Amino acid sequence: MTTERTRWIKSTYSNNGGQCIEWAPKHAAATGEVLIRDSKNPTGPVLTLTADAFGGLVALAKSHG
Repeated sequence: MTTERTRWIKSTYSNNGGQCIEWAPKHAAATGEVLIRDSKNPTGPVLTLTADAFGGLVALAKSHG
């Protein structure tokens, strides 16, 4: 995985005081892997999830907040 060429999109909740994530939708569409990173640390670690796991994470976040 090469994240230098990956196009990252900020969460729609990015106006919540800077605590936001970014994800790479084109990478997800091409590979089935959903990449997530901390927008405050773009060179830091990247979490890789399956589409189902990402859907579960989104559902959990919506239910708590």
